[in-house]
Amino acid sequence: MTEMNYWSATETLAHFRAKDVSPVEVLDATVVRISEVNGRVNAFSEQMLDEARDAAHASERRYAAGEPAGVLDGLLVAAKDEHVIEGRVDRMGSLLTDDTPADHSHPVIERVQAAGGIIHGRTTTPEFTLPPFTHSALWGVTRNPWNLDVTPGGSSGGSAAALAAGMATVATGSDIGGSIRIPASLCGLVGFKSPMGRIPADAPFNQDSYCTDGALARTVADAALMQNVLAGPHPRDHVSIRPAYVLPDTFESVEGMRIALCINLGDFVVERAIEENTRRAARLLEEAGAIVEEVTLPWRREKFAAVAAAHLGRLAGEGLLHIPEAAQELLMPYTREFNEHVSVASRALTLAETLAGESELYRPFGELLGRYDALICPTWPTQGLPAGEDLVDVMLEVEGRQQSWHQQVMTIPFNMLSTVPVLSVPSGLAPNGVPTGVQIAGRSFDDITPFRVGAALEAAQDLWGTTSWRPTL
Repeated sequence: MTEMNYWSATETLAHFRAKDVSPVEVLDATVVRISEVNGRVNAFSEQMLDEARDAAHASERRYAAGEPAGVLDGLLVAAKDEHVIEGRVDRMGSLLTDDTPADHSHPVIERVQAAGGIIHGRTTTPEFTLPPFTHSALWGVTRNPWNLDVTPGGSSGGSAAALAAGMATVATGSDIGGSIRIPASLCGLVGFKSPMGRIPADAPFNQDSYCTDGALARTVADAALMQNVLAGPHPRDHVSIRPAYVLPDTFESVEGMRIALCINLGDFVVERAIEENTRRAARLLEEAGAIVEEVTLPWRREKFAAVAAAHLGRLAGEGLLHIPEAAQELLMPYTREFNEHVSVASRALTLAETLAGESELYRPFGELLGRYDALICPTWPTQGLPAGEDLVDVMLEVEGRQQSWHQQVMTIPFNMLSTVPVLSVPSGLAPNGVPTGVQIAGRSFDDITPFRVGAALEAAQDLWGTTSWRPTL
């Protein structure tokens, strides 16, 4: 491994512009790193190194001429397999998908490539991007570089694992229930859930209020860089918002800001180590000049679960319901469990009741952020989930209580509050060596505030700026 394997995107671009390191040299170091560690991590569903080498040489020539093609020119981007690429097969981690190549590229892919980003590989997901862990019969088990016995999260688990292991500079992801933020937290990264419509997507998920696409990064500045590349209206997506929201290059201090701290979001059970790291993050923000006050919310997990399952059953679950019975055996056990669960839930609530439930859940949060600029809470409440286990009908012990993994998803409330921007940033390490993270939620469409708070917390910790904040693979 070389130092450049862990350079941030902004640092890498500065080296390219100074012409003291070329995109080809970074690619060479990355290829070596992939050969060293990917066999243990299993982050890639497909590698595209020949195409990447041609693109890196072209980028090298542009920098030599002083004419970079875009703000990402030469950066290595690991693309979540869910983001289709024209001419390449999209398998969604399932044995039921075929080898038909995509006839177009996802808007996220279009924008990465238009900005000069080099996609050198596609990253693993769980089957149909369903659970917060990443393994499938098609691609095998993806592991957390910080602790190989633990999942990197999901469904953008391959992207997070590749980035944390030094096999990419930035990565793409998507988030319908926490699929960017959970892997970001468990792999020590930064991940952003945009408000609905901020980043364009393909139908039908562009119209799903829970779903958003985005990026995972090592630093807040890198996340902002990627967000500015991806955001803005798109001719195929009538939900995409005009004009593009542009984040600044630097962020003001948090001095004088009022920030609410909520450890359990109502009644989630949070492990003591995660609570301690969350409170430490709050103290660091206070030391940076913010006013942090602990608050409570009247939210209940059972309400979230019922409403979210009904919603997901009408969209993500609908296609699964029509899979022939004979083919059901090819599905992962966790996919069959999801199918059974949401099919029941979607019949329990009407569409009107589901929408009313989401609005009811927003009200106390909206009232809270009438008094505070942002809210912080844990991203994931435990030290992670075991790698490679389906966890169907499995109860896990959390602070002396038995619960399923479904009861640990502290990210889903903010997908239900679709216009709320949420940034996950690292908050420390758990006793098992796996990173922890905090979510920073802002008011509807106020993207800059979570980044402002995240930048202050990052500056107070300076994690990726030290060699100690790296997996020991």
